[in-house]
Amino acid sequence: MEETLRNQNDLPTHLTSMMEELKQKNGEQAKELEVLRGNVSEMLLRMDELAKKTKGLFSAPVKGVYAFRVFSKAFGRSDRGVTAGLFKNGQHIFSTHAHQTEGVYGASNGVTLQLEKGDLVSVQLYPGSWICDNKHHHSTFSGHLLFLL
Repeated sequence: MEETLRNQNDLPTHLTSMMEELKQKNGEQAKELEVLRGNVSEMLLRMDELAKKTKGLFSAPVKGVYAFRVFSKAFGRSDRGVTAGLFKNGQHIFSTHAHQTEGVYGASNGVTLQLEKGDLVSVQLYPGSWICDNKHHHSTFSGHLLFLL
C-alpha cells in the first residue's frame, strides 16, 4: 500500500473528495456515506496490517514495553554462518551470530524495547548468512507486551 493510514479517518485523497461531493449532492444520504467511510477506513487499516504481517513486520498496537527474542538454527557449513539482526523502525538493535563447519548449531538474543503505537520491529538475515527450519520451528522471532505506558 503506497499510502500509510494513521487512523480510521485517513482515507486516500481521491476517496475523501468523492465522498464529500456525494454528501453535498445527496444530503439525506450523508449518514450512510459516513458509515461507508468508516467501513472503508477499517478495511484499509486491516489491509495495511496484513501487508506488514506478510512482510515479517511487527507493528506495535499500543504504546508500551515489549520483550523480543530471536532464535536461529542452521546446519554447519564452512562458507556461511547464521547471522540475523533485529531492527526497530529500520534501526539496528541487536544481532545474533554463530558459525561452525558441521553439525547443527544456533544463536539467540533478546531485548526489551519501549515502543510507540505503530513502531515496526523486524528480523533480517545478513548477506551471505542463512537459517534452517522444519516442522519443529527451531528458528523463531517472538515478542510480547510486558506493560502499557
